[in-house]
Amino acid sequence: MIKTVNRVLLGLAGLLCLVAGGSVLAVGLGVRPPSWWVHDGRHDVLLDDAARTRWRDAGWWWPTVIAVLAALVLLALWWLAAVLRRRRLGEVLVDTGDGRGALLHGRALEDVLAEEAEETPGVARARVRLTGRRRAPGARVRLLLEPHADPGEALRTVAGRALTHARDSTGAAALPAEVRLRAVGHRAERVS
Repeated sequence: MIKTVNRVLLGLAGLLCLVAGGSVLAVGLGVRPPSWWVHDGRHDVLLDDAARTRWRDAGWWWPTVIAVLAALVLLALWWLAAVLRRRRLGEVLVDTGDGRGALLHGRALEDVLAEEAEETPGVARARVRLTGRRRAPGARVRLLLEPHADPGEALRTVAGRALTHARDSTGAAALPAEVRLRAVGHRAERVS
């Protein structure tokens, strides 16, 4: 979701900058703007003295300006934190037994975990996302179960087989996992 919000906001900001810059450039080069446009000619300014000082004496003006700017700063900080936060583990440090270790791509381990979980009877689809740190990985597993599947049995099989194999193969002391189960939805069908 954050990727979509990020792209939409960047697209809107880019479009706004392109339109504003293009209009100023066009008017500066002598293109006659429409009558409703904010400035008329080459030597015109966007905000004249009267427009800039119009609300200065109103009691609500400065608190409103400060509140809007504070909200924009908080929104920008939230956006920056969301973009910089890595939700997916990029690499896992594998204990090779010789004291050196090796790095395993997180996506590779996620794919293997998902494939092994999908081999479980009753599991239609599995999605895995690694979290945590390189030396102490964790997993978020989402299982889409078939209508006939026993959720308890599917959970025990995935935890006992796929997650145990991943923990053993990485040499981790523990691999904490959050598993979410969901059943496949079916449309109603008429039976005659």
